[in-house]
Amino acid sequence: MQIESVNPPEPGRRFKAALFDFDGTLSLIREGWQGVMIPYFCEELNAAPGFVSEEDSVAVVTEFVDRLTGKQTIFQCIALADEITCRGGKPKGPAAYKAEYLRRLMRKIDGRRKGLADGTVDRGSLIVKGGAPFVRALKNAGLEVYCASGTDQPQVREEAALLGFDALFGENIFGARDEDASACAKEAVIRRLLTERKIGPAELLSFGDGFVEIELVASIGGYAVGVATDEKHGGIDEGKRLRLLNAGARAIIADFSDTDRLLNYLGIHKKGEKP
Repeated sequence: MQIESVNPPEPGRRFKAALFDFDGTLSLIREGWQGVMIPYFCEELNAAPGFVSEEDSVAVVTEFVDRLTGKQTIFQCIALADEITCRGGKPKGPAAYKAEYLRRLMRKIDGRRKGLADGTVDRGSLIVKGGAPFVRALKNAGLEVYCASGTDQPQVREEAALLGFDALFGENIFGARDEDASACAKEAVIRRLLTERKIGPAELLSFGDGFVEIELVASIGGYAVGVATDEKHGGIDEGKRLRLLNAGARAIIADFSDTDRLLNYLGIHKKGEKP
């Protein structure tokens, strides 16, 4: 496992909490979701009166999908509605776009979910390499571990349980909620850590593959590690890598396959080890 270090943690820095994104950072259940969202959104955009070209639609949709990755799905649907309006169209409500996108996505990943539930699909095949052992190692080292996702909370908790992450995070798994659709779930968790748990920004460590979570943590002085996993083939996804660096990632990894090396890089010591 390679670690691309932009700014390594300062000597003596001690982390007290770690915040993980879920989809693409720990879970591969929804691998390929962009291949569902982008073509569907392009269909809708192409139907607007001000349609320019299919190439234009792909470029516009890909830009805002990537930029908003990590926020609730509804934000991408709001962006779609705005683009349709700009092209002289009359958009549906963002909730309608979200419902249709999720219907298409569930059709794509239904076999994975059912296979995990009945044991015909191995959990390990749908977890980013080393994800579970690494979360466990942080927890055993005394860090509080949290998971926050832009996926709806019932679904992210269900999928976390299918992969066994419920045993590691307990109740500290948060997602989007219909009653608070305009709030960023990750921002809310970070605020809770700072105010209720009294975690200082310098004591916060995060791992994510989306622009939003990296930018949020980096902007307050936390240490953000970009997980630039090529979800289909393994290794580094260069497009993700560049987006995460632009968002403020202090280090880039492809996965968590070398727990000891990553812990050592972060200055985190196992129980019984001397600093």
